[in-house]
Amino acid sequence: MPIERVREFTMKVLERMGVPSEDARITTEILITADVWGIRSHGIGHLKLYNDRIKVGHQRAITRLEVVRETPAAAVADGSNGMGQVVGYKMMKLAIEKARQFGMGAVAVRNSSHYGIAGYYAKMAVDEGMLGMCFTNARPAVTPTFGAYPLLGTNPIAFGAPTDEPFPFLFDAATSVAARGKVEVLERAGKQTPAGWAINEDGTVATDSAQILKDMVTKKAALLPLGGAGELFGGHKGYGLGTMVEILSSTLQSGAYLSGLTDFDAQGKPQPLRIGHFFLTMKVENFVALDEFKKSTGNLLRELRATRKVPGAERIFTAGEKEYYRAQQVNVQGLGISPGLQRNLKGLQQELGLEYDLGF
Repeated sequence: MPIERVREFTMKVLERMGVPSEDARITTEILITADVWGIRSHGIGHLKLYNDRIKVGHQRAITRLEVVRETPAAAVADGSNGMGQVVGYKMMKLAIEKARQFGMGAVAVRNSSHYGIAGYYAKMAVDEGMLGMCFTNARPAVTPTFGAYPLLGTNPIAFGAPTDEPFPFLFDAATSVAARGKVEVLERAGKQTPAGWAINEDGTVATDSAQILKDMVTKKAALLPLGGAGELFGGHKGYGLGTMVEILSSTLQSGAYLSGLTDFDAQGKPQPLRIGHFFLTMKVENFVALDEFKKSTGNLLRELRATRKVPGAERIFTAGEKEYYRAQQVNVQGLGISPGLQRNLKGLQQELGLEYDLGF
């Protein structure tokens, strides 16, 4: 499916949900970027989720963003439980502007919603010749090491740095063994979740993708923190990093955390999830000339890729490289839409009463 057609359809869907045109444009670009980069767990497959959440009051279509505390190099913002992509885009822009003026910029956000791929915001800083980092907490899905109860979100970490190559160094990964969205992709495809990704409340291995998603809602299953290769209960590294992200995304801005991130209040009534984010940008020239940094970082990455490979390996990649080459391919060939996603989009189209020829 041609990218422009995907973009047009996504815009129309978001506007039909009640998202203002400019906010729909921002959200569309971030969703499509996820699909183009190959991160299908965070792409247009989330449209139905957003529509469902807006309908019941878990998030709002109109984003009324407010900066509630500000210093020259830092700010705290309230996202009014609006569209996470809109909040993320505007607050990373603010962090970039602060870094441009004062060398570093940091923005902590409370009361937001799912904002898509963290790497998009880190790359925004990279595109301005800066270092970019961003973090977000999420609905409870990950157990602490040796626990069997979901408390932490998948809490991704993203870091980007400019280079002298056509692509930056761009790292973006959940602090769990796998993101919840990857389980959702497997569920749509009717596939099992690999052993070692999740456990049941009794500590046994969970592999039924549909059941895992249901049981995480009722707290009877949890994803495992990363870093526990060969260990049933996950690793302390992912647990520690996930907790770090939780702190940066909640207590720093007086936001919700852990079990407080819930779709229902004490009376069982729907409420917004109140997700938090943290954005950090650094102006490279405060440390070294930008061209020198780009060349040195490029040399570093080239040395990594040129190292001796294990027998049978095709090549070594650095973070952000595969996404760059995939984007080149998709922009020419179009975006493949799986049968499961086709059904998802057609159902959403019918629900919204939107007339549009999807071509499948």
